[in-house]
Amino acid sequence: MKKLATSQLIPGMTVGSDVQSYDNRTVLTKGTVLTDTLITRLELYGILSVYIDDTAKVEAVREEEPAQTLPPAPESELSEDILSKVEQAEEDAGIREDDHTSYFEKVRASREFKEFEDDYRRQKDSLAFTLNEMVEKNIQVDAQLLIEGPLEMIKRAGSRSDIMDMLHLMRGYDDATYTHCMNVALLNYVLAGWMGWDEERQTTALASGLFHDVGKLRIPKEILLKPARLDADEFATVRKHSIFGYELLKRQNVSDSIRNATLMHHERYDGSGYPLHLKGEQIDPYARLTSISDVYDAMTSARVYRGPLCPFRVVEIFEDEGLEKYDPDMILTFLKNVCNTYLQTRCRLSDGRIGTIIMLHPDRFSRPVVDCDGTIVDLREHKDLSIDALI
Repeated sequence: MKKLATSQLIPGMTVGSDVQSYDNRTVLTKGTVLTDTLITRLELYGILSVYIDDTAKVEAVREEEPAQTLPPAPESELSEDILSKVEQAEEDAGIREDDHTSYFEKVRASREFKEFEDDYRRQKDSLAFTLNEMVEKNIQVDAQLLIEGPLEMIKRAGSRSDIMDMLHLMRGYDDATYTHCMNVALLNYVLAGWMGWDEERQTTALASGLFHDVGKLRIPKEILLKPARLDADEFATVRKHSIFGYELLKRQNVSDSIRNATLMHHERYDGSGYPLHLKGEQIDPYARLTSISDVYDAMTSARVYRGPLCPFRVVEIFEDEGLEKYDPDMILTFLKNVCNTYLQTRCRLSDGRIGTIIMLHPDRFSRPVVDCDGTIVDLREHKDLSIDALI
């Protein structure tokens, strides 16, 4: 067997031993052949690494056979209420049959995105330099100065929906610690705003994201890069990155909220997290917020075998398996607003059809109503279909 980080897994690999969560629940059993969805669920459960059977042949696997192109859904399959809302949504959005220009092509070509991309690179490099100086030289960090750059970037980007659009287009970047911390900081700021937090709390949420994984820089490289199987002590060390980060921040002039977010961002609302196995409101609110941004960023990042995962697919995984693990108000607010961000956006369905997302269901955000050039497809009624990509 060999031990691989979750980010190194690819579909077709065979699990070499049972995979357990931090509350000792079996997540996957020995012999399971990994799929894209299973790998993503490991990230949802906070699994850092998995033992793989390196004697088993790795074969290409599919989640399922591609769905056949469906005939137009008869209007009788859709309620009058949904049909009327669909018509109103199309009218409000000014949807035209010949308007098929990719929204994200327009965003990528815009001056605002190019400025955001340049700002992002500069701020990520500045964050990397600052965190390394803090860890390696024990310098005092001016947290207020550190967040000024990202705050200016946010102001120039525009609305929270604009920030989500631009982050969606930045998914080609590597998922190294600094990039991940920058993404989580921006997501924290967006979610805090959606929660109705005031500007001071939104800024603290931003800072919590910037610092949340700093403890990873304290893990010896010989452990992180070890090609052989980690022993029990080494594996325990990897799990301590949140504690390492907390200890680093105790020597810094930052708030208790930022320290707690670093310590507790792997805790889960149902008590299944680590390192302290806290539950519910025992977990600092900034840590509860950061845990959502942390997992969402991990699941929507590119992997060696695929590009970034579609936000609607990630939302579906949260709905199916993750709601009880997160603060209920925060997770529902996050999922609702993420999906609202992509209303009136073109998408590709799993059967290859192109359509426009025109309406959400409040009881199932991941299964919206899609207009496929005049054919209305309610994904809540078509369980064999899903949104593969936003375009």
